[in-house]
Amino acid sequence: MTIPTILPIELKTRIDAAEPVTIIDVRTPLEFQEVHAHGAVNIPLDELEAEKLSRLVNPENKTVYLICRSGGRGKKACEKLMAKGPWQPINIEGGTQAWEVAGLPVHRGKKVMSLERQVRIAAGSLVVLGCALGAFVTPYAFGLAAFVGAGLVFAGVTDTCAMGLLIARMPWNSTPRSNSSCSLNLTSPPTTSH
Repeated sequence: MTIPTILPIELKTRIDAAEPVTIIDVRTPLEFQEVHAHGAVNIPLDELEAEKLSRLVNPENKTVYLICRSGGRGKKACEKLMAKGPWQPINIEGGTQAWEVAGLPVHRGKKVMSLERQVRIAAGSLVVLGCALGAFVTPYAFGLAAFVGAGLVFAGVTDTCAMGLLIARMPWNSTPRSNSSCSLNLTSPPTTSH
């Protein structure tokens, strides 16, 4: 399946031409709070459902632009929406990082630890723990290090990360939802970004 993409500067041209544009940021709420593209709304990848999206997007315009940190989760979100109905998802190439590099407007909040960094810390800690327990307690504990290593290989080959999905659901990666313009209020009428 080919995922349509757009460069941030091309999307900015569409926004400037007053085209109706809906940008969905699929990162965790804390990542979104730290920095996000101006006009984006946050629906984390694990919460992205066609029903939620239908309450947000104008019924006549099924095109949605998906953005994450660097493009990987945006691609997964596009695949998810393409498999579930009438949506025409487009992945913003390079994600929020490319958006910033292009000099496009962003909203900044409190600095947080990225999900990718949290995964590296967790995986590394489990490998060290498995090796230490294997060396000093029981050789069976080396299995933990092997299991984590196999998981990392699987994640690299399939471009999916179970540990990342699990960590994204942890309480420290959530924020209380508010009715601000930067968070999704599912009871409000459909809106477009400007």
